[in-house]
Amino acid sequence: MEIVGIKFKDTGKVYYFDPKGIKMQLGDKAIVETARGLECGEVALANKNVAEENIVQPLKKVVRKATDADINKVSENAQKEKDAFVQCEQKIEEHKLEMKLVDVEITFDNTKILFYFTADGRVDFRELVKDLAGLFRTRIELRQIGVRDEAKMIGGIGICGRPFCCTSYLNGFQPVSIKMAKEQGLSLNPVKISGVCGRLMCCLKYEQEAYLDLLRTTPKVNAIVNTAEGRGIVVDQNLLTGKLTVRLDKDPDAAPQVFKVSEVKVIKDGRIQVDKKEIDELRNLEES
Repeated sequence: MEIVGIKFKDTGKVYYFDPKGIKMQLGDKAIVETARGLECGEVALANKNVAEENIVQPLKKVVRKATDADINKVSENAQKEKDAFVQCEQKIEEHKLEMKLVDVEITFDNTKILFYFTADGRVDFRELVKDLAGLFRTRIELRQIGVRDEAKMIGGIGICGRPFCCTSYLNGFQPVSIKMAKEQGLSLNPVKISGVCGRLMCCLKYEQEAYLDLLRTTPKVNAIVNTAEGRGIVVDQNLLTGKLTVRLDKDPDAAPQVFKVSEVKVIKDGRIQVDKKEIDELRNLEES
């Protein structure tokens, strides 16, 4: 079956549509049918044949290639979104609501305006919706999002000095745990293992597989090993360089010595554990 892949945000998910015989090139703009009505998206995957079992039916259709008028309308909607953002913020202040407006989206056909916000708990925004509906004369939807979604929408620079992974190439969020940070030998200091969003860094997840592979062949901290200098206990490890710091039994008060993984033989391996106190103290970093 022939499909075309369309995305609606720079780093958003790519959705399959039925091109209905329309030939699309990478980067083309297209008007497509979605659950929210007509939307304008960008072609991320040109016409391609895919096995029907790999497609979730029913497949929505491509209506047409975007015309100059369509592209102008998208630009007009972008300006309307900026104006709606300011007006909504004013209404939030008037109602003294404990919520932070993050983004505004207007559907291509102007049949709905979506307001994305963050809040610490539940917010009674019924009166706000009434005011916004009267102001814009269209369907209004307020959608509460998490801090990770907020970071993805706003963007910024991470502690690594590069743009946020979530805004540059990640299509979605994966669960990240304190155990991953522990297995990667990171300090469980919230400042060092959390992103600007205040949650565990996404890179812990996509680097985890490489670290697990290294852990299979690297003695862990507290492992008992034999070295050329005698038996000792591993007090530190560097998974990336493959080096171990070992305190020798024959002279425990001396400075530990450094050995390559290939230079030691494991007698009894150590274990990586995250105790309950650590989990309780850092649990908020795992929350979405």
